[in-house]
Amino acid sequence: MTASTTCRTTAGKSRIVAVGAIAVASTLLLTGCGDQTNANQGGSDVQNAPLADKLPKSVKDAGVVKVGSDIAYPPVEYKDKAGKVVGIDLDVAKALGKQLGVEFTFENGTFDTLLGGLRSKRYNIAMSAMTDTKDRQNGIDPEKGTKVGQGVDFVDYFNAGVSIYTKKGATQGIKTWSDLCGKKVVVQRGTVSHDLAKAESKKCTADGKGKLSIEAFDNDQQAQTRLRSGGADAGSSDFPVAAFAVKTSGGGKDFELVGEQVEAAPYGIAVPKNNPELRDAIKAALDAIIKNGEYDKIISKWGVAEGAVTEARINGGK
Repeated sequence: MTASTTCRTTAGKSRIVAVGAIAVASTLLLTGCGDQTNANQGGSDVQNAPLADKLPKSVKDAGVVKVGSDIAYPPVEYKDKAGKVVGIDLDVAKALGKQLGVEFTFENGTFDTLLGGLRSKRYNIAMSAMTDTKDRQNGIDPEKGTKVGQGVDFVDYFNAGVSIYTKKGATQGIKTWSDLCGKKVVVQRGTVSHDLAKAESKKCTADGKGKLSIEAFDNDQQAQTRLRSGGADAGSSDFPVAAFAVKTSGGGKDFELVGEQVEAAPYGIAVPKNNPELRDAIKAALDAIIKNGEYDKIISKWGVAEGAVTEARINGGK
């Protein structure tokens, strides 16, 4: 992965079953390069923040944690109909900011460039429904098995699997990944769904079951549009995102989930390995909001209680 140097003005990524009301206000700040959103609407309060002293001095002095995120992945992070950036990650970041006394400012970028953005120090962290995997921890390209960077540490804050969905009433008997042989699937580039599709494609070819065609997009919403128009047989994304699309797209008339979710794994907040102090501060803040009940309120508000964690973990992915 490489860092994105192109200014962006639009959202870039779209990522249980019951999804709650969408009602989180967030201030949108348009800057010279990309969309930025301040997750702490009321501003930071270092003096009264209980965990401020755990932050690295550079971050504490700046008063800001710069977050790389692909803001088109409802219900995790996305723009609502009014153009406000909302979602699970925005709410969690705001709660963390209260504990640490700093503002979490989200900057929009395509998902497959976020880790590169960390390496180039464009962001302090990446928070974007990113699955914690050993390959990402170690900086390994999962397809080639080659080293592509230093890797990152993750502070795990949610659990989610991967789902397949089709046009409503057009499942074509699809229930498992092996049922996609001979068909076409749409995914977001660089995601676990993309990795699973590529792995299944090799199996389909080896077993002589017919080629699995894969069309990958910069964001999940583009993939959904392709499927909606009849350009593919199925789509795949993280379960909360797929469930949200099924519930909301076309008033619930466009898509349906098929089969069971697979590859359940934690979402992690990615932190550069050379910044363990920031990693540990975020972990402490997450443990604090879990303990005081604010975390559960956020997760329940968005209707994703099945994915809640009971404690913060570092590098819990496999």
